[in-house]
Amino acid sequence: MNDSHFDLVVIGAGPGGYVAAIRAAQLGLKTACIDKRDTLGGTCLNVGCIPSKALLHSSEKFEEAQEHLAEHGVKVGKVELNLDALMARKDRVVEDLTKGIGFLFKKNKVTSITGSARIAKKGEVVVSAAGKDATYTADNILIATGSEVTPLPGVEIDEERIISSTGGLALTRVPKHLVVIGGGYIGLELGSVWRRLGSKVTVVEFLDGIVPNMDGEVGKAMHKTLEKQGMEFKLRTKVTAVKSTKTKVVLTVEPAAGGDTETIDCNVVLVSIGRIPSSANLGLENVGVEMDGDGVIQVDGNFKTNIDGIYAIGDVIPGPMLAHKAEEEGVACVERLAGQATNINYDAIPSVVYTRPEAASVGKTEEQLKNAGIAYNKGNFPFIGNSRARANGDTEGFVKILADAETDELLGVHIIGPDAGTMIAELALAMEFGASSEDIARTCHAHPTLNEAVKEAALAVEGAPIHI
Repeated sequence: MNDSHFDLVVIGAGPGGYVAAIRAAQLGLKTACIDKRDTLGGTCLNVGCIPSKALLHSSEKFEEAQEHLAEHGVKVGKVELNLDALMARKDRVVEDLTKGIGFLFKKNKVTSITGSARIAKKGEVVVSAAGKDATYTADNILIATGSEVTPLPGVEIDEERIISSTGGLALTRVPKHLVVIGGGYIGLELGSVWRRLGSKVTVVEFLDGIVPNMDGEVGKAMHKTLEKQGMEFKLRTKVTAVKSTKTKVVLTVEPAAGGDTETIDCNVVLVSIGRIPSSANLGLENVGVEMDGDGVIQVDGNFKTNIDGIYAIGDVIPGPMLAHKAEEEGVACVERLAGQATNINYDAIPSVVYTRPEAASVGKTEEQLKNAGIAYNKGNFPFIGNSRARANGDTEGFVKILADAETDELLGVHIIGPDAGTMIAELALAMEFGASSEDIARTCHAHPTLNEAVKEAALAVEGAPIHI
């Protein structure tokens, strides 16, 4: 057997890549997965989804002990932050999960290769590591290299005082004043972490609202809630310069539409204006793989590029940059390579912002339906009317259901409130099976649970909620 030849070589061991590699091996394909990191899991597990959620959870515990336990009859003494211990816990979570992927590779007989990969020619991948090159051949190559931080022109990130999301996960002290450039989910999540731990947080956003890809009603509610928690927002504002001195960082800003400039002094600046595909330095231009001007790889309905035997999934192709979207595409791609017929319903892929309260959505926003001229009915139900939310003392937010005016089929669901990211799974499943709002309304939901708010919102589509 040729140890350097594989049925499939996957470039990238993030959620899309490692899941694709495992599924391919399960289907009987001799599979290798290449990643430049020494630890598996890609950006998501190492410096993205997982460490940020660990910090979010720890910071919520800290704030709860400081401000909310007393109302539950729990008396505590002086609450102090041990940032080193908080960071060490985050690191342990990451380490355990990345090691877990290594175990899964061994269990499923996936060959793990460490190094920087480039496609030398069709069916051939060269991996550089420790100054040496190794060549591997493959019947099929799957690009799953994910994305990286979008740079802000003229701003040099040093990961100490001018930081990306990576630096935002590893600060050694709580900034007195943190400025977040960008009002998307990454900036809001990390801003939430450091605000709870004691920072003054100012969010500077070019557009007129935060989380611009979410439903407008949810975005406005989140803005109001985060502002009430202590975050400051400067919307419709453009950053024109960021300068680091010995004692501070100075931002120069001006209205997005033009106008007088002003300066903002702070300790740390987090640049969080989005992500771009990690498609450079893979040799794609030499092979002739088609990409657009932003480095997005063009694929057909089977994730195949214009070059036979080369495929791509996840953040490097069009669509939302979501780990679970990449996973579904990875599975679908390799199952089709193995002769199976697998479909992905992109309208049933949920998205979540893990602030507190969380925001989650699946399907179309109300703005998208209006722009498309689609007639719909809407049902809203606030968590303040939900008995479990009342018992938990966590009543901010609502569930919003959008259904086709003629057929009642679910078109979109948007939640801001406690455990929204978990609750949205019910609605994604409902949309996957083509459910109507009446189907949800007539489904028995356990009492008392937060998910009863979903049932009530479905009842509200027809104007008949029970508990409000």
